[in-house]
Amino acid sequence: MGRRQPAEHRAPSADERMVVVSADTHGGADLIGYRSYLEPELHDDFDAWADDRSHQWSDLQGPDADRNWNSRRRRADLEADGIVAEVVFPNTSPPFCPDPHLVGTLPANQDDYRRRWAGLQAHNRWLVDFCEEAAGFRRGLIQVLPNVIQDAVAEIKWAIEQPGICGVLLPSIPPNTLEPLYRPVYDPIWELCAQAEFPVVTHAGGGAPTLPDDPATMPVLIYEHGLWSHRTLWHLVLGGVFERHPDLRYVITEQGGPSWLSRLKIALDKKFDTLVDPKKQTARFDHSEMVSRSMLPSEYIARNCWLGASFCQPHEMPYRHHVGVHRIMWGSDFPHLEGTTPHSREALRATFAEVSGDELRAMLGTNAAMLYGFDLDVLGGRAATVGPTLSELSEPLDNVPADSTSYAFHAEYIATY
Repeated sequence: MGRRQPAEHRAPSADERMVVVSADTHGGADLIGYRSYLEPELHDDFDAWADDRSHQWSDLQGPDADRNWNSRRRRADLEADGIVAEVVFPNTSPPFCPDPHLVGTLPANQDDYRRRWAGLQAHNRWLVDFCEEAAGFRRGLIQVLPNVIQDAVAEIKWAIEQPGICGVLLPSIPPNTLEPLYRPVYDPIWELCAQAEFPVVTHAGGGAPTLPDDPATMPVLIYEHGLWSHRTLWHLVLGGVFERHPDLRYVITEQGGPSWLSRLKIALDKKFDTLVDPKKQTARFDHSEMVSRSMLPSEYIARNCWLGASFCQPHEMPYRHHVGVHRIMWGSDFPHLEGTTPHSREALRATFAEVSGDELRAMLGTNAAMLYGFDLDVLGGRAATVGPTLSELSEPLDNVPADSTSYAFHAEYIATY
């Protein structure tokens, strides 16, 4: 997919309205909205599934549920918040899936796979139409399953040609289920995405092993959910995927901010050193089968990775240069309660007030536009009406909005993420 080059460099002026792209929003159809995207022979099964799910899925209930699929309301809410464009992750459950795909388990058998795959394809086709309703300002990530590689490859090939689709969301793989992602069986996916400059994205919430029904399960899952999502990154780095596919673009979304990724780069380099240092205990291991690598782990991350730093906090900003300002993308997490809407302007002031205009322009808009294929001229035209000015975002925030529910205003939470 083509990438539009940024305009000729110039320092932002105080009254310039900034292009703000949320690189992390969520959406999906209401239950019945998926029906027409399924093959007719699945309609009876779908009706039974939807009737059962309609009593369980709380995100499809209440007055704000339609923010997931009501394009006009969604655009109005985002623009009122100063956001001109969005990258859409899933939120509602696709047909036959027990949960939103990014936090769900993988299919347990062939029949389960067949039904869920049909449901994900229905979501992907709904997403194309949903993005077309805000063409130029909304782009989405298709979903695939790693169970059958040829199905995933065919779906990605289809998606690359679709307007409004900008990447593929790949679930983190729970341990002891499928082959780990560094195994060569997945190379057709990496090769296709690298050649097409089609980003592969993971999001927090996936990859956890199944735990028993127990009162302790939920707090344990909440505490560990970042850990299991993070595994994909070091599988790709240490498992040689980035070595074999140097042009692969990988995006880590809502899994921590610049301070987390900066610390991880250091930790991976140090851990890698222990594998090759003859003075270390690990030198007694047989390294003959180790993957050949031409760079340090931190260098692969710097070359191949982007960070979707959703609701980033002030304490993260000193680490931005360790990660690379050109690799960081802000996200509002709309419409989740922990997201910044309707106080994104205040959240941006709280985090970025001390950041220079050039860096602010990159992290709030240009980086996401370039990676995900938005036209910056089109975005700039709309931002001239709805975007916050640089002078507004440069004003430090003294008081947190009383009704805010976002982590963006609670640095102590993400500091331990």
